[in-house]
Amino acid sequence: MVGLSAGEKHFIQGGIAQDLRSDGRKRLTYRSIYVETGVIPQAHGSARVRLGATDVIASVKAELGRPSGLQPDKGKIAIFVDCSPTAAPMFEGRGGEELSTELSVALQRCLLGGKSGAGAGIDPASLVVVEGKVCWDLYIDGLVISSDGNLLDALAAAIKAALSNTGIPKVDVAAETTGDEQPEVNISDEEFLQFDTSGIPVIVTLTKVGRHYIVDATSEEESQMSSAVSISINRKGHICGLTKRGGAGLDPSIILDMISVAKHVSEQLLNKLDSEIAAAEASDEES
Repeated sequence: MVGLSAGEKHFIQGGIAQDLRSDGRKRLTYRSIYVETGVIPQAHGSARVRLGATDVIASVKAELGRPSGLQPDKGKIAIFVDCSPTAAPMFEGRGGEELSTELSVALQRCLLGGKSGAGAGIDPASLVVVEGKVCWDLYIDGLVISSDGNLLDALAAAIKAALSNTGIPKVDVAAETTGDEQPEVNISDEEFLQFDTSGIPVIVTLTKVGRHYIVDATSEEESQMSSAVSISINRKGHICGLTKRGGAGLDPSIILDMISVAKHVSEQLLNKLDSEIAAAEASDEES
């Protein structure tokens, strides 16, 4: 945790109450976002996102596999997050492992619709090559390089950018098969399928400090929070997932107000992120 004096705590809380935060932002303003794509050549897609001093990388790796018996018409997607021990002192030892698990579960719930798959930003059915026999398995890895708060929003933005950078090889089925026999497939080295990332949501985390809530909290601001609600919202304004952390309970009316605020903020965030991704892709193509 961030060690603050009583005066520093009072300064942070007082500033938020007056809608003027320590770094000059208003309560519902994000820090500058920087996006870089294609940062890991070995991956099928990758991106780096900096949100202030928070710095994260996401990569996407695709492997051919077999659909599960329970969902033969869907591919499989898994999200894993690793927190570098050098990113923050609290990431050393068990602290980093616990946070990695917490972030992985939250991203799975917010971006993939949890176990039910409802509201998923990525359609698992689009990953099927031959129903019940061949599918793409997507492994999405996130790495926290530097932490200054709001990791979940930054990782979600990096995943969205990495998926927009992802090209999966086109697969042709060599011949039809019968029964349980696995079909032969040819993987193209030249043709790639791009993801439609328009439906992938962003995550807006509202952190409650005193009576007010703020977006894109820094580590110092997070140390003063009573609770935080992370809401994933897509371009259509649909809620795709929601997760809460912090011990303090929240009245349902406050949750509804938070969702309303998050919807408004998500429009600006999506526009900014899409613009940054397009600029990064253009720069990537030029180089």
